[in-house]
Amino acid sequence: MRLFKLVSVLLALALLSPMALAKPPYVEIEQRLTPEQLREVGLSAEQLATLNRMLREADDKTAPPVADAAPQADGQAIGAGAPQTAGPAVVATAPPAHRPGAGQFIGLNDEPIKSRLKHDVAGWEPGTVFELENGQQWKVLKGAMKLPKPMVKPEIVVIPGVAGRWFLQVDEDTPKARVYRID
Repeated sequence: MRLFKLVSVLLALALLSPMALAKPPYVEIEQRLTPEQLREVGLSAEQLATLNRMLREADDKTAPPVADAAPQADGQAIGAGAPQTAGPAVVATAPPAHRPGAGQFIGLNDEPIKSRLKHDVAGWEPGTVFELENGQQWKVLKGAMKLPKPMVKPEIVVIPGVAGRWFLQVDEDTPKARVYRID
């Protein structure tokens, strides 16, 4: 009787272990978000492809297996919310060189960038380019501000936000400009 129980348990484990190791397929950002949310994020097709590639690679490295990852009969992944469509073409490239503070989740492990502007600033609006002494260039995507008085080559901080968003802070008491790097 003991041998029968042992064989039954081993057989059950052998049959269930492949299901426990299955992972759900990666669902592209375009499938997870509504068109309104995608417009709000404001990423280009190339940026979306890069983000999908990076998230897929991070998912492949870190995602724990789940047992209920089988695709549905119509080819739609569980929880995807929309039919699968071909996303932007992704070209395989070598992984980027590791830099300090870089984590596997975009925007969550990035460090603030402290520098000084190469020029004076009296305000900003979408399209304004800020050149930093460290060589970086940041362009305003959203936000407009006219400063009460111009600042001469002020120290600034570029602060990471969620999902790869960045905000440029000229002064603690003024609103931040949403920016993206252009160099």
